[in-house]
Parts: sequence; C-alpha cells; structure tokens
Amino acid sequence: MLITNKDLTIRTANIDDAKMLGKWWRNGIIMAHAGYPNGLKISDYEIAEQISSESDENCRRLIIEIENIPIGEMMYRVLDKGTAEIGIKICVLSQQEKGYGSQFIKMLVTDLFNNLGFEKIVLDTNLNNLRAQHVYEKIGFCKTQINIDSWKNQLGKLESSVEYELLKENFITN
Repeated sequence: MLITNKDLTIRTANIDDAKMLGKWWRNGIIMAHAGYPNGLKISDYEIAEQISSESDENCRRLIIEIENIPIGEMMYRVLDKGTAEIGIKICVLSQQEKGYGSQFIKMLVTDLFNNLGFEKIVLDTNLNNLRAQHVYEKIGFCKTQINIDSWKNQLGKLESSVEYELLKENFITN
C-alpha cells in the first residue's frame, strides 16, 4: 500500500522498519494509551517476523510519514469481507496534536472504502483518550459501545474502552 497526499505518506511497513517500530513499542510513554505504560517486551526480530506474516488478506502494518520522515504507524485488519479494523499511533511526540492524525485516518479510510472495497471500518480507543475520540467523531465515526473496566493494562489496572464504526455512506471527507 502506498497512499500520498502532498507531504503525507502512508506506506506498507517492511522488515527494515522493525528496529524503528521496536524503539517505539518498547517506549512506555508512547505505548501507555494502549495499555503498556512500561512498553512492550518485544524484539526487533519478532516485529520483523510479524511484518513478514502480514498480507492484504489479513492485516497490514503501515508507516506514516511527513516529508518522508516516519512519525508513527497505522494498521488495518480484515475482520470479514466488508469490514476492516484500523488503528493509528503518532509515535513522534512533537508531531502529536497538529492535525496529522485526522489527515492520515481520512487517507487510509478513503483507500479502504474506494480501493479495497470495504463498507465498514471499526476501531476502539481508551475511554480516557478524548483527543482520539474527537478526531474519530469529526470524521464521521459513531460510538457503538462503551466497555467499562473491560480489560487490564500491563500494571493490572482496569481500563475502559469505547468502540466506533464508520459506514462508507457516513464518511466525512472534507
């Protein structure tokens, strides 16, 4: 996958990205919102193996770039013929809260709907991640469920999440 819009790029991750992803995933500050305040305990080799096993038919790890400099990652996972699950993480902290998340999500969702034939996109986020919820709702995602104390983070603390879906006909492109 290769999606570009001016100086923004979304591209399929390759095994050469494993070291960078490992650095991000092992960083507790970057991973705290996903439930890993101590970061993930994963090797670059394991990440490369994961990337090697991905395909358009199951899931894809994607790298997001500004002017060809990686700032984070996205992913999509095929849930069924018409539904994909997505996720995004801006990993370079200085690039957060600049509107890039909205732009990258719109780029990916447009491609999933128009080029890969999906009719519905779903995602979830931590209930405390109000910034992400604002972004998703601005694009047209609708809350479908709130899960209170539904999972434990790496420290054993109960966390809550909110689930969203976006149907192709409700996608706000501008």
